[in-house]
Amino acid sequence: MAEKGLEWIDHLLDLGKKDQIAPEYLKLNPNGVVPTLVHDGTVIIDSSVICEYIDEVFPDPPLVPQDPAERARMRAWMRFMEEVPTAAVRVPSFNMVFLPRFDGLDDKQFLEAEAGPRPLRKHFFEKMGSTGFSDKEVKASMDQLRQTCERMHRALTAEGPWLMGEAYTLADIIVAPLIDRMADLGYASLWSDLPTVVDWYDRMQARPAFQTAFYEGTRVSEFLEMTPLNAGG
Repeated sequence: MAEKGLEWIDHLLDLGKKDQIAPEYLKLNPNGVVPTLVHDGTVIIDSSVICEYIDEVFPDPPLVPQDPAERARMRAWMRFMEEVPTAAVRVPSFNMVFLPRFDGLDDKQFLEAEAGPRPLRKHFFEKMGSTGFSDKEVKASMDQLRQTCERMHRALTAEGPWLMGEAYTLADIIVAPLIDRMADLGYASLWSDLPTVVDWYDRMQARPAFQTAFYEGTRVSEFLEMTPLNAGG
């Protein structure tokens, strides 16, 4: 929305207070996750779906290629981001940021308080448990995040300056929060030896829309005390 110069009204949810699974919010988004877009009375959920919807309804400036083959290639990037790094980044995020909230809870109390009420993340919390993800699971997630950075590096090296070449698209926008989250958690080393990714992230941060989206107070390190990852990280 910021890239397109649109105006909107924010409704901030406190995830620590479980606003995202409150009955009134679940009526809008039965998945119990953020974000949710309400436009002209229509409810749109899922980040990438919201992005494509906004581009279709407000096509200027375009963030999706006009050529069908290029559009398919962009969507392949988006699908990869959703299935691999988006899932992987939750492991270090939850281990470092949210785990301290569960101190003192046994497994039964944890499952009742955290896993039970969540329509979409129930099995994720069951796997996490009150003591966090195992070293093996942490390492697997970090490997996937590294693979994502390497895949970005190959694309940026071959084409650049953006993932789709000259065109700045939703592929760049979708991956930006994942890279920023890892930097916020202290894991910029995942791409520090990949100069094209370093340059890409620098240019992303310099965009006015990025500054609008990542305003003060939006990063987890700013409002939650983080604890070290398991040794496998």
